[in-house]
Amino acid sequence: MKKTSATDSFQSASDFVERLRSLRQLRRDHKLELHNQVFNRQSLSGREREDILAKTDSRCHICGGPIEDNTWEADHVVSHSPGGQQSIDDYLPAHSICSGYRRLYEPEEFQWILKLGVWLRTQIEIESELGKRAARAFCRYDCVRAFRRKKHTAKPKAAQKLAARKGLLRSNDPSGQLAETIRELAEDR
Repeated sequence: MKKTSATDSFQSASDFVERLRSLRQLRRDHKLELHNQVFNRQSLSGREREDILAKTDSRCHICGGPIEDNTWEADHVVSHSPGGQQSIDDYLPAHSICSGYRRLYEPEEFQWILKLGVWLRTQIEIESELGKRAARAFCRYDCVRAFRRKKHTAKPKAAQKLAARKGLLRSNDPSGQLAETIRELAEDR
């Protein structure tokens, strides 16, 4: 396979799609290799966490945003799985969401994700047809994702109000009506 990077340009969409698929397959293969490995991870002390947070002046090393509470993660600069050390020198602070989205991606694939994300954000902002479709699809996806994460706690207020109005409040949702309600909410945005 020809070595490429996120600074390369592709002449055809099919070549680009193939490169993204090959990067995804490499990540999946790597994940399978790691599946049965046991890593001897140790918890960081409070003092070590303070030192790590101080390295970036209490900012996430991925997005640059301020870290204002104690819900951040000590993110490995060199991922622990391929050999990153259990050393304070190999950690930087990151928001949990930033660290979670970066997890297991090799640099090239993560750079493509960032590049695509910036481009698609522009399409959404200028309200191109593609941007409008992407915004609707993303809102639906994100509402369902948020609902799944919160279904063991509280339902999102807007979904709860609409669900109550439609008589869908139940402890479980075997017919999928609540998920459909959430999708409707996303389409109304």
